[in-house]
Amino acid sequence: MLASLLSAFKVADIRKRILFVFAGFAIFIYTIHLTVPGVNLDVWERLLRAGALFRFLGMFTGGALNKFSITAMGITPYINASIIMQLLTIVIPQLEQLAKEGGEEGRRKISTYTRILTIVLAMFQATTMVLGLAHYRGEGGETIFHYTGPLYYLLVIVSLTAGTAFLMWLGEQITDKGIGNGVSMIIFAGIVLRYPDYVIRTLGLVRGGELRLINLILFAIIAIFLIMAIVMIQQGQRRVPVQYAKRVVGRRVMGGQSTYIPIRVNNAGVISIIFAISVLYFPITIAGFVKDAPWVNVLMKYFSPGSFIYSLVYFLLVVFFTFFYSAVTFNIMDIADNMKKYGGFIPGIRPGPKTADYLNRILSRITFISAIFLGLIAVLPNYVMGLTHVTTFYLGSTSLLIVVGVALEFMQQIEARLVMRHYQGFMK
Repeated sequence: MLASLLSAFKVADIRKRILFVFAGFAIFIYTIHLTVPGVNLDVWERLLRAGALFRFLGMFTGGALNKFSITAMGITPYINASIIMQLLTIVIPQLEQLAKEGGEEGRRKISTYTRILTIVLAMFQATTMVLGLAHYRGEGGETIFHYTGPLYYLLVIVSLTAGTAFLMWLGEQITDKGIGNGVSMIIFAGIVLRYPDYVIRTLGLVRGGELRLINLILFAIIAIFLIMAIVMIQQGQRRVPVQYAKRVVGRRVMGGQSTYIPIRVNNAGVISIIFAISVLYFPITIAGFVKDAPWVNVLMKYFSPGSFIYSLVYFLLVVFFTFFYSAVTFNIMDIADNMKKYGGFIPGIRPGPKTADYLNRILSRITFISAIFLGLIAVLPNYVMGLTHVTTFYLGSTSLLIVVGVALEFMQQIEARLVMRHYQGFMK
C-alpha cells in the first residue's frame, strides 16, 4: 500500500489529483472555523454534551458542530438526499427508466434532483434546528443565541444551508479533479480530524495515572482486530459463475465467455448503522428537551447507551435495516432478466425465475452474515470502552466503517490508475 502511494506521487497526473484532495481537506478545515455570529458557545457545548443525536451528527463534521460554524450540519443533508433519491429511483417508474435508459443525460438529471433535494433538506433541517434552539434555556436561563428576531434567525438558517451547499460543491470538485468519491472523502476528513484530540486526551490520562497503560494496550489490540474484521467484510464477496452462450450475429460469433457476478458481503455498507442509530437516538434526544414528563425517566433508565435493552434494540435495528437496504439496492430480478436477455446462465440453474430464486438464496445467506457482523460491530464499542475504561477515544462503529471503507476505496483508485498507466505503456 505504501509502495503504491509512493509510486503514485511519481506520476504527475496522479500526484496532481492527490494534492487536489488534500487542498480540499484544507478548505474544509478552514470552513470549520467560520463560526455563525451571535452564538453563546458555552451554552451550546453544554447542550451538545447532553444530546446523544448531536454527538452522533458532530462525529461527521470534524468539530464544526461544536463551534457552530457555517458547516455545522456537515454533508448529512446530501447523504440523506442521495439515499432518498436511490429509494425513489426504485419506487417511481419514471426515475427508474431515467436511471437505466437515460445514459449520461439521465445521470445528470438525477444528480440535479439530488442537489435540489439537498438544499430543501438542508433548509428544513436548519430551520428546525434554529427554531428549536431559539426556545432553549439553560439551567441558569441562558439562551444559545445572543440576538433574536426573524432577520437574525434567517441569517443563521441561510448560513447553515450555504455551508452544506458549499460542502456538496466541494465534494463534487474532489470527485471530478481528485481521487475517490468527494463526499466520502469529506466525511472521512471530518472523522479523522477528531482522532488527534482523542489521542492527546487519552495519553494525558495515561501520564496522569488516571488510565492504566495495560488498558490502553488492550484497547489498541481490540481496535486492530476490529479494523481487520471490517476490512475482511468490506472486501469479501461471493462470485457466482456465469456462462454466456455463443451467438451468431451476421458473420461474427459473439459470447461464449465465462464470467461471474460479484455479490458483496456487505451490500448495505454503513447505511444500516446510520439508520438504526438515528432511529434509536431520536427519542433520547427528544427526552433531553422534555425533562418533566414521567415517561422520560423510564426511557432514560432502560434506553441509556450501554444498557442491555439499548444494545439489544440497537442490534435488532441494524439487522433489520441491513436486510432492508440490501433488498432495495440489489435488484435480483433485473440481474436475472439481463442475463436471460443476453444469453447468460448460471451453470446448473435454469434462466429466469430459477436464477432469481438461486441469487435470492445466496443474497439472503450473505446478508445474514453481514447483518450479524454489523450488529455486533454496532454494539461492541460500548462494551470495549467499559472493559478497557478508555472513554476518551470514541471507537464508534460508524466512524470505523467509514474510515476503513474510504481508505480502501482511495487506495484501490490509486492502484487502478497505476495499472492503467502501466498497461498503456506495455501496449506501446
